[in-house]
Amino acid sequence: MREEGGFEVIKKAILNLSLRHKEHISAYGEGNERRLTGKHETASIDTFSWGVANRGCSIRVGRDTEKEGKGYLEDRRPASNMDPYVVTSLLAETTLLWEPTLEAEALAAQKLSLKV
Repeated sequence: MREEGGFEVIKKAILNLSLRHKEHISAYGEGNERRLTGKHETASIDTFSWGVANRGCSIRVGRDTEKEGKGYLEDRRPASNMDPYVVTSLLAETTLLWEPTLEAEALAAQKLSLKV
């Protein structure tokens, strides 16, 4: 993600995260249904979203990351009471190891307006 061409890796990670949204939400701590309302710089718990410099999305990509074509993404869904080991493991599995079916990937890419 932080090397040349990293923005393509970020988009692939976002796509994978979108396909496992419900699984991630279930592991992201208690009370998220009260916190993730879609208001006050939070995403809706029911809908996956991403955006550049948008603090109201599930996944935020910084302006500099887009500009430089490399950098990082921020998952804004975990609650402060989450288990960091569970969340880190799930994020690593989803973004690095998990391969969705081509059909699921294509549908998600179209829905998210991602070209991967």
